[in-house]
Amino acid sequence: ICRCAVDNRVTRVAWLNRSTILYTSNDKWSIDPRVVLVANTKTQYSIKIQNVDIYDEGPYTCSVQTDNHPKTSRIHLIVQVSPKILNISSDITVNEGSTVTLRCLATGRPEPAVTWKHYHEKSRGFVGDDEYLEIIGITREQSGLYECSAANEVSTPDVRRVRITVNYPPYISDARNTGASVGQKGILRCSALAVPLAEFQWYKEDTRLSNNLGGVRIDNKDHMSVLTFFNVSEKDYGNYTCVASNKLGNSNASVILYGPGAVHNTSSSTSAALAIICLWFSILYSLSKF
Repeated sequence: ICRCAVDNRVTRVAWLNRSTILYTSNDKWSIDPRVVLVANTKTQYSIKIQNVDIYDEGPYTCSVQTDNHPKTSRIHLIVQVSPKILNISSDITVNEGSTVTLRCLATGRPEPAVTWKHYHEKSRGFVGDDEYLEIIGITREQSGLYECSAANEVSTPDVRRVRITVNYPPYISDARNTGASVGQKGILRCSALAVPLAEFQWYKEDTRLSNNLGGVRIDNKDHMSVLTFFNVSEKDYGNYTCVASNKLGNSNASVILYGPGAVHNTSSSTSAALAIICLWFSILYSLSKF
């Protein structure tokens, strides 16, 4: 509402937007239906602009005629606009090591401040304060949701999110040796982290094992592959290789199915340590003979 105070000396009144006449007395000159007269009394002459938009911003002049002397009163209308995100990147899938650029274009009055936050299962926090967010050499830890927020003091921020999926080759995170007695059930497990999910294969020496053949079953679900022997026999004992692969590469690990009383180490580091100990004992024994 644009208000103009008047008194009984006023003979003529008018409202103007820049050089365009909106109203003179009770007569409407503007063709804009949003502009209406709300008061024309001995003390006030006021108009209202409904559904204000950015184009209404600017100077408005109240012109009055008193005792043959014109007077004017001017106001400047500043239009504030809530922040709104107009354009944001779509969800994206990239390979690890790639460079990624996200965009988040927003409008508002005053101009909104744009910030980015990263939401990941292991991390969460601020990552940028520009409309464009560049990630050079992206890692698997940098996958997840990226939230863009556009904020000014007019209203609550406008918030939208983008998901980045980072592909990476398989990494076998768990593969352990297992013991089982003859005639009992034996289970070997192999876990691999990968995006896309890894496909699993099992080998004994150079022979690939097939599901439900030779008394074994292979169950693959998400990051885990399980090799089950329903009725362990002597020929089942030995070394098995789990191979996990996707379009970016593969990884493998050896696991052993052993019988009661057999000694099998669960890690190569343990084997290396025992080998070094045995070597030292051998050297000390040889020196003691001289």
